[in-house]
Order: sequence, then C-alpha cells, then structure tokens
Amino acid sequence: MLNIKELSKALKQVADEKGLDPDKVLEVIESSIAAAYKREYAGRGDVVKCKMDQKTGELNFWQIKTVVDDTTVRFVEDEEEGLAVEGAVVTNQKEVIIAEDDEQKLPRFNPERHITLAEAKKIKKNVELGEELEFPLETHEDFGRIAAQTAKQVILQKLRESERDSILNEWRGREGQIVSGVIQRFERGNIFVDLGRTIGVMFGNESIPGEHYRAGERSRFLVVAVQEDTRLPGIILSRSHPKFVIELFRMEVPELVEDAIEIKAIAREPGNRTKIAAASKADGVDPVGALVGQRGTRVMAVNNELGNEKIDIAEWSDDPEKFIANALSPAKVERVEILPRREARAYVPESQLSLAIGKGGQNVRLAAKLTGWKIDVRSQTRPEEEVEGGIAGLVDAGSGSDQIAPPEADDKEDIAI
Repeated sequence: MLNIKELSKALKQVADEKGLDPDKVLEVIESSIAAAYKREYAGRGDVVKCKMDQKTGELNFWQIKTVVDDTTVRFVEDEEEGLAVEGAVVTNQKEVIIAEDDEQKLPRFNPERHITLAEAKKIKKNVELGEELEFPLETHEDFGRIAAQTAKQVILQKLRESERDSILNEWRGREGQIVSGVIQRFERGNIFVDLGRTIGVMFGNESIPGEHYRAGERSRFLVVAVQEDTRLPGIILSRSHPKFVIELFRMEVPELVEDAIEIKAIAREPGNRTKIAAASKADGVDPVGALVGQRGTRVMAVNNELGNEKIDIAEWSDDPEKFIANALSPAKVERVEILPRREARAYVPESQLSLAIGKGGQNVRLAAKLTGWKIDVRSQTRPEEEVEGGIAGLVDAGSGSDQIAPPEADDKEDIAI
C-alpha cells in the first residue's frame, strides 16, 4: 500500500510546479502503475486499468474486454496462425488481415482484449455488443525493478505531455499579442526568452537591426506563431514585425481599443523608419492626433520601445491623390497626378525634394509600400525631369515583414502582414 500522505504532497508539488490539475497528475500516475502491472503480470495484449484510493492508498486493478461477435471481429483457427495467404500473412503481431484486393477486413479476435457475446451474456444478461466489461485482477504491490523503471518512464513522459498540452492551451489564440519576457540566452544568432512556464525564441531576422540585447534584460515581443508540431511548444517571437508597432500603439491609445480609430496600413523598415496610415471611425476624432497624443507623448512611448525608430503618421484617404500626398509626409506635396497601371507622380517644391525622397530613397519607398502605388517624386519647377532615387514601387519592397494595404481594402484584417 502506498504512503498516501507522502503521495498527496508529491501530487500537489508536481501540480504546482508544472501548472497542472492534481487530478490529471493522479490520472498519469494511475496509468503508469497500470503499465507497470501489465508488464510484470499481464499479457501483452491486455488492457489494464488502475484506480488508487486517495484516502487509503489502496490500488485496484482490472482488465477491460470488449464484447464482440462475428460481425465485428474475424475469428481465425489456430492452424491458420502464421500461414501465408495470397496478398498477406497472418501473424501474432497483426490484428488486421489484408486480402488480395487490399481491402481492409475486420480485426482478428484477441482473447486478451475481446470476449464473445455468448460468453459475456453468461456474466451479464443484458450486455450489448461493443460494451466493455471489467474483470478484477489480483493486486500486486511489488512490481519489481524493471516494472518500477517502466512506471517511472511513463510518468515522466506523460507529465511532459500533460505540461505541453497545458502550455499550448494557455498560448493558443495569443498570436498577434505583445508579451513581456526576460532574455535568457543566445544561440546561433537566435535569442531565447523566458516567458514564465515556457521559452520563446526570436530568430535573428525577427530582431530589430542595430538593437543590442543582454541576458537578464526584460523586453517586449510580438507573438508571431505558436508551433504545436514540436516536442516542446515553440513560441515564435518578433520585434521587427510591422504588427509589433500596431500593438504597441494599442497599449498607448485608448481610441484604438475602443475602435474610434483604426490603423489601415503600415510599412516598416525595422530600426530605421515606420509609416502608418490611420483613419477615424467616429465623428470628431482626429486619427493622427490620437496616435501622436498630447505633446507627442503616445508616439514617443512607442518610439522609445523601438529604439528611437522614426514614426510617420498619415491620415488615410479613399482618394488616391490625397492619400499619396499624406503618405509622403513630412514633405509638403503640391499636387499628385494619377497615371495608368496604378502609378502616380507627386510634385513637390524644390526645397522639399530631398525630404520627399528621403535618405537613400527611404521616404518615397515606404510611401509606395504604404499606399500600394508606384510613386515618382519630381520637382515642381522641373516637372519633366526624373530625379535620382525619386521613383519607388511595390517591386522595390525589400522586407517580407512590410504590411501593405491597397486603398480599396476596408478592413485592417485584410492587410497582409
């Protein structure tokens, strides 16, 4: 008989450490003890169950058999065991016979886990086909060294599986949210982050270029994906993703949470510059002013988190001319000419030309990504002359992280990230 007081303490400790339900831990232990019993005392095909009395520590074992007849299983004569049939071989290891035409037939009758309907009715008169009957087994408390090792391995394995399922349940649906974690270690350019019960990973291309990270430092990350097909839950993190900027603004701007304004599009070159297009969904609400905040407090809070990455906020418009002019902010655009094949030409004062183009063409490049239009920036005084670095289009999009919303998109969920 088990020491129930010590077991109860161990149950509670494991449940607390792993964040599991104590009943689930007990179920794992019972399953493991049943596996050990089966290895030591039962047949390989037996289905053995175990139940532990939590008050006394007494263990009870029983065997499960399913009620069958010739419509649910295939009865094979002893002399047929191991004989070859055309197209297949019947062996003790196979439960299914495959005929010549590869048609899957009924499973073979196994006396270790099946009982015929006629025999079952001798035990229980009103038994039904497919019903499971329980047969008590002799209780053994000393399972031996090998069986004990089996029980230990099963317990550890099932506890890991239960912990993994518990973590997955906690993280499912959290993609696109911001989490806080402590940087734990660096490995092959990847950053591993302690998120509490699990570890997240930020791959090198998901970090902000030029940003330096230190072990033990707490930082914010965007949950990009939760991988369920790995041995341990894989929480994929990012700081370079465009949606990271959106979620940072949601933490600072109540109007975004209340759906009074929305971010319609975003284009980002992590570590350098981000352009955002915002629209109002409520009368009297200025979308740009709401994101900037009083004296720029809101945009500065986001800016500080991004390591002083420049942020331009423009007002969204269904009018392509107006939207393109807004997107080229902070440059002042005199007029925009719409051309065929989703191309536009923006004319700016000579003094605003370098500002409109930006360093290395960054401003016009981001404006093109933001609007979804190919933009040709020219001087108002030299309208027929192309300017070096002044043309940018979607073909110039360099980062797969950029988010682009064409003007006809109405819902931010339609934006490709």
